[in-house]
Amino acid sequence: MISELRIENLGVIAEATVSLGPGLVVLTGETGAGKTMVLTALNMLTGGRTDAALVRTGAPSATVEGHLSLASPDDPAAVRAQDAGAELDGSELLIVRTVTAASDSAPGRSRAFLGGRAVPQAVLGEVAETLVTVHGQSDQLALRAPGRQRDVLDEFAGPGHEDLIIAHRRAWTARQDLAADLHELVARADERRREAELLRLGLAEVERVAPQPGEDTELARQVERLSHVEDLRTAASSAHDALAGTDEGQLGAHACVQQALRALEQVAAHDDVLAELSRRTAEVGYLLGDAVTELAAYVDGLAADPAALETAQRRRAELATLTRAHGPDVAAVLTWASDAGLRLLDLDGGDERVAALREDLARADATLAGLQAQITDGRTTAGARLAGAVSDELSGLAMSGARLEVQVTAAPAGPTGADQVEMLFAAHPDAPVLPLARAASGGELSRVMLALEVSLAATKEQGITGTFVFDEVDAGVGGRAAVEVGRRLARLGRRTQVLVVTHLPQVAAFADHHLVVTRSDGVVRSSDVHEVDGDQRLAELARMLSGQDSPTARAHAAELLDRCDVGS
Repeated sequence: MISELRIENLGVIAEATVSLGPGLVVLTGETGAGKTMVLTALNMLTGGRTDAALVRTGAPSATVEGHLSLASPDDPAAVRAQDAGAELDGSELLIVRTVTAASDSAPGRSRAFLGGRAVPQAVLGEVAETLVTVHGQSDQLALRAPGRQRDVLDEFAGPGHEDLIIAHRRAWTARQDLAADLHELVARADERRREAELLRLGLAEVERVAPQPGEDTELARQVERLSHVEDLRTAASSAHDALAGTDEGQLGAHACVQQALRALEQVAAHDDVLAELSRRTAEVGYLLGDAVTELAAYVDGLAADPAALETAQRRRAELATLTRAHGPDVAAVLTWASDAGLRLLDLDGGDERVAALREDLARADATLAGLQAQITDGRTTAGARLAGAVSDELSGLAMSGARLEVQVTAAPAGPTGADQVEMLFAAHPDAPVLPLARAASGGELSRVMLALEVSLAATKEQGITGTFVFDEVDAGVGGRAAVEVGRRLARLGRRTQVLVVTHLPQVAAFADHHLVVTRSDGVVRSSDVHEVDGDQRLAELARMLSGQDSPTARAHAAELLDRCDVGS
């Protein structure tokens, strides 16, 4: 519930702190005293739109601060608030909303804070959704819509019914996904066939050429060697002669090293340094000897082979056709071929997938049909009960003979089922039963809404959490009807906090907490919003009854209070 509301510079309110207790809380006061600003403040706290024009003239900004007492730290609203970064003080949640005044250079801006953390405006709406329910003229208009009427009926049907709707919504989403997959698969059949044909052609070419891993690199080396045979032979022969010597008697490097080694070996035993140098010279000799042998073999094996060169170049050309189409090298071509094979299997399996999807879709439709039948039965049964409960409440609200009927008819299937729900209303026994949107006046519709809320509350096994706010619920009523409106609001207040702005003393007399808003010098301050009881409350009720505080009016007010029996 809302435990405290603090308002600064909002409309006619300069500064006011409103403490709200449990049960039925009424706000009364002269017309224009600022009662509607309290509702405007609540609308701001619950994520409603703001208007810079609401900022009191001369003030830089308006601020609304609300302290909400949650049922527990595990309350869904508390969990959502903490997900948004809010901090809770036990089970208390602080909500702050500010709006700056507009200027010539900038429009007014709104900011929202939840538990000390700045949050988007939409988050306030999400958190407040389960905490505060505001009923005003806009909500009465919403009640005329079939969608809202269906939601009311589903809520009245109870948690088990709402679980069915949740299951249906999930099944509906899954069914839509299956249908979308099937539609895409069928719609793209020609495109898939063209893609498969191109893949087959590409794979056939790869299979014909049959590239081997690393083949392109090896062929490049081979062509390079065969293209420069004479240069390679000349270089290798020159190197061999330089190391091994020539037939003309020129000593090579290997012979010179061997000569040095023999000189060192003769005296190596006499000095460790020369012994080490002798060992290292021997190693050089071994390496030079191996190089001489390998160079000789290389020269002997190196021969010009125009046929081999032509074959290698032709093979490189074949590989080039593949790399131009499928990748920069043979490795990329082989990767493409592997992926293309898998993709072809998937494309060739399209018919099987279409058949499988159609079977899945048929099963999904059967599941939905079963859920829809249960939902329809639940709505039909709940509709009869809701119509009876509301009609009984309307009788108590001085609308004897008025009746509500709930009509459940077949409609195209959607996420919430395959029903259209419409509430029909007759204001008196002789009136035709017509859609609620056409049959009920503003005052009648406000009483229908109250009757619905009382009926919904009666279905709850435990107390309802949060706060109900009623604005103009007493519009167009008076006399005994007003007394019954107050009685039912008080009865609803036994289960939850109910905040009502009213001009009717018959309603105010039922309050658990009666707040009066006055205005001094055109401005509302904290001292102008106060709870009244005892003589002060009698005086306020007397004013509401007759427009003045007189002994006769007080006597009537006292009599009204004595007769405020809420009943069971």
